[in-house]
Order: sequence, then C-alpha cells, then structure tokens
Amino acid sequence: MTRPYVKKLSFTLLDSITDKDPVVQEQVCSALCSLGESQPGETLCACEAYLRQHDKLAHPYRTKILRAMETILSSHIDELDKDTAVIAILLASNEMTRIKELDCDWQQAASSVLVAVGKRFINQVMEEVLSRFQPGILPHSSVLHTLASLSVSNAFGMVPFLPSILSTMLPMLGMAKQDALRVVFCGALQHFSESTLEYLANLDQAPDPTVRKDTFAADIFGAYDILFHHWLQSRDAKLRLAVVAALGPMSHLLPSEKLEEQLPKLLPAVLGLYKKHAETFQISKSLGQILEAAVSVGSRTLEVQLDALLVALHAQICVPVESSSPLVMSSQKEVLRCFTVLACCSPDRLLAFLLPRLDTNNERLRVGTLQILRHIINSAAAQMEVKKPFILSSMRLPLLDTNNKVKRAVVQVISAMAHHGYLEQPGGEVMVDYIVQQCALPPEEPEKPGPDGEDLAADSVRAVSIRTLYLVSTTVDRMNSVLWPYLLEFLTPVRFTAALTPLCRSLVHLALKRQEAGADAFLVQYNSNANLPSPFAMTTRLLVVSSNPYLGDGRGAASLRLLKVMHRNIHPLLGQRWETTMPVLLEYLDEHTEETLSLKEWEEKLLMFLRDTLAVVSDNTWICQLSQEMCKQLPSYNGTAQEKNFLYKCIGTTLGAASSKEVVRKHLRELLETARYQEEAEQEGLACCFGICAITHLEDTLAQLEDFVRSDVFRKSIGIFNIFKDRSEHEVERMKSSLILCYGHVAAQAPRELVLAKVESDILRSMFQCFNTKVLGIKVETKDPALKLCLVQSLCMVCQAMCSSAQASSFQFSRKAELVTQMMEFIRAEPLDCLRTPIRKKAMLACTYLVNLEPVLEEQAQTDVIHSCLHSVMALPPEPDGEDGTCREPLYLDTVCALENLLTSLLQRNMTPQGLQIMVEVCCGHQLLR
Repeated sequence: MTRPYVKKLSFTLLDSITDKDPVVQEQVCSALCSLGESQPGETLCACEAYLRQHDKLAHPYRTKILRAMETILSSHIDELDKDTAVIAILLASNEMTRIKELDCDWQQAASSVLVAVGKRFINQVMEEVLSRFQPGILPHSSVLHTLASLSVSNAFGMVPFLPSILSTMLPMLGMAKQDALRVVFCGALQHFSESTLEYLANLDQAPDPTVRKDTFAADIFGAYDILFHHWLQSRDAKLRLAVVAALGPMSHLLPSEKLEEQLPKLLPAVLGLYKKHAETFQISKSLGQILEAAVSVGSRTLEVQLDALLVALHAQICVPVESSSPLVMSSQKEVLRCFTVLACCSPDRLLAFLLPRLDTNNERLRVGTLQILRHIINSAAAQMEVKKPFILSSMRLPLLDTNNKVKRAVVQVISAMAHHGYLEQPGGEVMVDYIVQQCALPPEEPEKPGPDGEDLAADSVRAVSIRTLYLVSTTVDRMNSVLWPYLLEFLTPVRFTAALTPLCRSLVHLALKRQEAGADAFLVQYNSNANLPSPFAMTTRLLVVSSNPYLGDGRGAASLRLLKVMHRNIHPLLGQRWETTMPVLLEYLDEHTEETLSLKEWEEKLLMFLRDTLAVVSDNTWICQLSQEMCKQLPSYNGTAQEKNFLYKCIGTTLGAASSKEVVRKHLRELLETARYQEEAEQEGLACCFGICAITHLEDTLAQLEDFVRSDVFRKSIGIFNIFKDRSEHEVERMKSSLILCYGHVAAQAPRELVLAKVESDILRSMFQCFNTKVLGIKVETKDPALKLCLVQSLCMVCQAMCSSAQASSFQFSRKAELVTQMMEFIRAEPLDCLRTPIRKKAMLACTYLVNLEPVLEEQAQTDVIHSCLHSVMALPPEPDGEDGTCREPLYLDTVCALENLLTSLLQRNMTPQGLQIMVEVCCGHQLLR
C-alpha cells in the first residue's frame, strides 16, 4: 500500500474514533494497530497528521490514538526510521505538555510514546525532553514522569544523562511547594537510583564501563537531605510513601560515611512509618534496601538498632492479614527479605530473638515466627548451617500445637528443613514423623473455630502435608537416605492408615531410585532395624487395605504398586510372576470407580492373586510365617469390618496352602479362642476362613471345631450361671451362631467327594449340638432369631453341597425328615401378620434342597410342608412392613419366590394327591388362587 492510501485509510478509521459506542472506538484502535503491523511508519505518520490537523479533538480520543501509536512503536521500533521517530517525538512532547493541568490518561499516553521511541532513539528523545527541563524552572510533571520511565525502560541509555539531570533537578527540589509535584520528584529520584544501580551492577555490558557510584553521590545526598529532613515530615500520606520509596534505592548511592552517619536517624524514622500507614509495602521494601546498603558498607549502627528492627519487623509478620491481595503478599515478602539481610549479618542475635518466641501459646506470634524461620532457612542457608541443632530443638513445642494454622506453618518449616539437610541431623526423624501424622489426619475433620472466628478444615493441613511428603521424597535427593527405609515403619500401625496412599506413593518413588542405584542398595536390611515391618507384615497390610481400593484417595492401587516394587524384599521368586499378575489388578481398578466396582468380585480377584503367590513361593516355612502375621494383625482391623472380614479370608487361603497340620490346627484354635463373636461381620469372616481352609484341610478343620466345642472355653461360656444373665446369654448365642456358620461354610467349600461322608457324622451333629442347649438335662428352646437364622442358613449350605455331590442320587440321608420337621417348626413360629426376618425364606430354601435328597418324603410330611409353607406366606399382607415400619417388599418377594421353588421341587418329586388338594384348599382359603 502506498503512503497516500495508508493515510486515507487511517483518516477514515480515525474519523470514527469519536463514535458514541465504546465498542466502535475499541474496534477503530484495534484496526489501527492491525494496519500498523503491516505499515508501521505510514500509520504513525497518518496518526501524527490527524492529531495535528484536528487540534480541538477531545482529550479522550487523542489518548486512544496515542495508545495505538505506542502499541505500534513497541512492536516495530527496530523497523522505524529516524525521521518518523522524530515526528513521533515532537508530537508526543507537544501533546504531553499542551496544558499545565494534569490529565493523567492523556499525558501518560503521550509519555508512553516517548518511552517507546526512547528504547532505540534515546538521544533524540532526551534532546526533546531536556529542552523542557531547564534550570531554575519547575518542569511539567509529565516531563519528570517521562524521564523516570525512560530510566526504567532503557537504563544503559539514560544513566549517562543522569549526572546533568540530577544537577539540574537538585535546585528544583527546594522550589517545589505542591505535594503532588513533590511526589513526582520522589518517583523520578527512585527510578533514577534504581537504573543507576542496575547500570553499576552490569558494567560489563554497559556502554561506558568507567561510570562509578561516587559520580552520583553528592547530588543524591543533596536530594536525600531534602527528602528526609523536610518532605518525610509532611502530613500527606502519599508524599511520605513516595519519599520512603525513593530513600531505599538512594541509600545505596550515598557515600559510605554519610550513610553510616544517617542510619541512627533513618532507621527509626522508617520504622515509625509502620504506625502511620496501613499500607506498608513501600515501607518494607525501602527498609530492606536500606538494610542491604548498611550491610554492604559494614555498618556498625545496625548492631545498635537490631533489637528495634527485629521487634518492628516481627510485628509486621504477625499482624493479622485481612486479605490475600497481591499487595499484602508482596509486603510480607519484603518484610521477610529484611529478615534475610539480618540473618546474614547477625544470625546469632536473630535466632536468639526468634527461637524463644516459638514457645509462646499465641497463635499469631507462633505462626509468624515459623514463617520467618522457614524463610531464613531457605534464604540464609550458609549462616544457618551451624545452627541446625538449635533450630531443630526449638521445634519441640510447635510440634505439639493442635492449631491448624500452626500445623500448616510447621509443615512448611519442615519442608524447608528437608531441602537444606536439617532432617539428616539427630532428631530429624521426629520431623518426618510429624509430616506423616498430619498426612494421617481424617480428611473430613473440621478445625475448631479460632479466636478470629475463622473456621479452617483439617484437610488443608493434611493436603499440605501430603504434597510436602511427596515433594520431599521425589525432588530432594539428599532425603533418600532419611526416608528409605524409614517410611516403611509407618505402613502397619493403624493410626497411620489415612496416610497410606501418600506413604505408598513416596515409597514407590524411593524404591525405584534404589533399584536404579543397584540391587544391594534396594534390599532392606531387616536385621539392622527392629522397627521395620517384616516382609510378611508388609504383604498382609498392603493386601488387606487393597480390599477397599478407592478409600483414602485410591490406596488400593497405591498399595499394590508398592507391593509390586517391593517383590525382591518379600520373596525372590515373586518378581517375574507379579510382573504379569499385578498389572491386571491395577488395570481392573482403572476400569472401574467406587460406584461401579463389585467388592465381592474384587475380593475374589485379590484372593486368587494370593493363592497364585503362595503357589509360586511354595515354601511351607514362608507360608506359615505369613499366616502367623495375618493372625497377628487381626486386632488391627477391629474398627473396619469389611477389611477384617477380608483378612479372615486371606488367613483361610494361606492356611489352605500350608502343609503343616500342626500350624493349621494351632492357628484355627487361636482364631476360635480370640474371635469377637458379638460382631456379626466377624462371624461371617471367621466362617469364611474355616470354609476356605477346609478346601485342603477338611479333617483338621472339623477336628479343630469339634475340639473347641468340647473345650473348657466353650463349656464355660454356656454354663448354667451365664444362661440366666441377659448379656452373657447374648454373647453365648453369638458364639454358637459363629460355630454353626463355620460348619455351614466348611460344608459349602469342602471337596464334594468328601462332604457326604462327613455330613451326618460330623457336620450336622455338631451344628445341632451348638444349637440345642441343655440345662440340668432339660432341652431349652432358643429365643434368639439370629441363632435360628444362622442354623437355617448353614443348613442351606450343607444341603446345597450335598445336592451338588456326584453321589447325591444314591445317598440315603437318614436325617432328612427330622430336618424338614425342624424347618417347619421354625416357619410356624414366625408371625403371620408381619415379616420380621428372612427365617421362613431360608427355611423354605433349605427344604427345597432337602426335598431333592433321598429318601422321598412320606405323604404326611409332604402335606405338612405344603400346608405350613403356604399358610405362612399367604397369610402375610400383600405389602408387608416390618415392626419398625420399614418396607419389606423385597423380602416378601424373595419369600414368595422361595415358596414357588419349594412347591416346584415337590411337584418334580411326585407330590401326592393329598398334597395337591391341601395346596388348592390353602390358596382358596386365602383368596389368592389365580
């Protein structure tokens, strides 16, 4: 595009800048910038011409055009020719100083154009700006703004001009009477000092490496004298903050002797501003700069001022923060930077001040002190190196604080310590313990409201601790020897259960690092540390907690991954096999969620994995040790029924793989003697254990059950004195229920070819021996429905096992009629107006299996079964409710289904005509015949 065309197009766009719609105005500016992308010089000249020709265009529109010019200049300054640059400079200078009154946006936009051009054409910009900065005449405030901004954006270009600028400016300071103009002068002095310090710090890259600090010393001190002794006393808060912001960088340029001379007055004056200003960022930033300057010249004044400094700075950290705005956070960082300076020059006095304050019970003071301690551990590592033992010992009381704000601060301090070698010192393990304890906090536990009314969740402490543990174990190499194998000690204690997932993840990472280091480094030396969990304890723990895999942020997968990576420490033969079997389990978990996973199927997969592991090891001594550890860990799961139930199944599986009959009997006996029979879930778990064990040890399992029934432990439990005590009676019934369930599961799991031979002689005899109680030779009928239900349920399992035997058709079951009669008694004892328990359903299911066994029921027995069962079900309301008012419809439907199955079995076994007649009569009597 030609220049005339670009100018015409630009003018067309610019004519629309005055549109009333702000959206249109923005679109015009955006279009100008886009045009400037392809034709920067022509677009800039067009904008300049438009502004010159439209002299009366309102300030807001002129501002928008200048902003567009700045955008073009910033992107294409390297493509700009000198003539165009001069045109832009003259325009911006004129726009910036057209009126004496301050119009911040318009004048700032013009100043920004000059700054953008000055990045490349600094001499041309300075020539124009300095023409408006004449000795003896107070300059336009925008000129000062521009000079300050130029020094920031182009320090190398500006610093050579500063000596003459400062000598011209110094007399002007006394002439400035308005606070607003004084604020501008302070801003300029601040930026001039900062750019000078940047220039001096990078002399190797500077255009004039001969520049020295003393070049500016006299003028800066002259300016300092006016700012400190006169302007700092102003009532105008904005001016005071501007003065202190300038004094910080200026202090670095003062002659050393002058700075030392001024410090006794300067430091107290700056500290005094904390009491006058709520916004303290500039004060803290400037104070840090002054302290750095004092340290750089070896000032002795700091020693005298140190106590006052520490008190004031400590108070700034401990003051309650009303918000987490960036400015507030920046102010805190500047205060901490002051502590870094003091830590480097006076570490002993700093720690003597800080550490005793950790013993206070005041939350704010303790949290603030911990924040400072964390900061100086990180920022003054060299000075703190020899102080590590003192710092570690000072953490004793904070570690005991239960306040969550303090806890978070302690965790952050420990994180800093880990990065700097503190935890390798004696006592460092206490800090690791603390982190793990916080990881084990219950996620849902809320914190008690603090004194300021804030209510924080304990989960935030736990979350910080989990992140810290993982960060330290994965990124801090020096912590490897501290955490490995020490973290293994936390796997088995129950109090650390909630920390298992982060522990396992950290341990997996540490173990993989050890593997990379070599085989010897990876193998755990159990003999050297008695606190480490044995391979059997670790295997048991990780397998059991995996049974509820999505609990605790996915501890199932984390535990299995740790188990997999620890295979060499568990048994040398497992590595290759687990490389195949473990990924299948992990993939299964990935495919499911807590909602879609069937716990029953998952437990069976884990038990298959355990059986496969035991088969690979095939070492009776190892298997017996594993079973012993499993039994030892049972009490650990008293509060988690599902996991304890699964552990019982694991014990049964492991005992089933053991070849030592003595060990099997010993453990089975111990399980019977120590089981918590009053807990229903434990009854089921114990029974499953005996059933699984009976798959390979039927004789031993039955023998141990019978020995226990005959033992003093059992006999004393059912003695006459206990029968008449309600509580003892309940406990006795629970024990009986458990033993009956054990027999049922043994029958259900035992090899089918062996079941029939044991049913009448061992299993049923012992079941009814437990069920029937005799007191002084008199049979006492149980009143406990749970005991009845266990008997019926176990009888179902026994009969089902008999029916599924290959010899069932030729087996004559002599107790068939007796058992059917017993089931009828249970059914008739059930109330007809409500459905309390599943007893009648289970009893009919047992009869269904019994009907299919030989010999065939006599006619009268069939009649009794049909009448009793039909009457028991048909008399129930169509939508029966339980005694507590809960809906029992599912149980009702299941009971009807059980009745249907029983009648079907009777028909298939040639139901007698009398039986059919009874069935019709009962149905008609209840008006339910279809």
